[in-house]
Amino acid sequence: MKRKIIFILCIFLTIFVFLSFFMGLDKDNVYKPIKIIDNKILNFKGDDLYSNKILDLNNIVDTKFILINIWASWCSPCRSEHKYILQLKKNQQLSIIGLNYKDKVQNAKNFILELGNPYDFIIKDKSGTISIELGAYGVPETFIVNTETKKVIYKYIGPIDKEIKSEIEKIIRS
Repeated sequence: MKRKIIFILCIFLTIFVFLSFFMGLDKDNVYKPIKIIDNKILNFKGDDLYSNKILDLNNIVDTKFILINIWASWCSPCRSEHKYILQLKKNQQLSIIGLNYKDKVQNAKNFILELGNPYDFIIKDKSGTISIELGAYGVPETFIVNTETKKVIYKYIGPIDKEIKSEIEKIIRS
């Protein structure tokens, strides 16, 4: 009798596990960022890297364009693109916001100290939530936002290089 009960429980447990996995097959568990071009940018808030003051995107920018660069100190391509972001800093019509993605504060500060600070503001994104809500796939990624329309006009996945820097400068001049 005891063997029959154990056998029946094993059967029910097997069926339960099988059905759980089978029902999970229908669900889309793959993260797919939303299409962001021509969408309004989310007003995100986050802690400043240096002051820990809460920064609100709508209240920190007064230029025609915003460049939002998602970066991390542990990201090798972020290192290679940094010199081009420093060059873009010279443009008066562009505010550059750094979104520090899943990084340790001291490592981020050391990165900026070593390579220079092209950012008007650096917002900590410890959990990666802000980046995900923006529609990012990973680091580095860069968004160009028109502040008049509050719409994303370009998105660059991967590091900024000389060609992309020139393209961004053309966008800003137009």
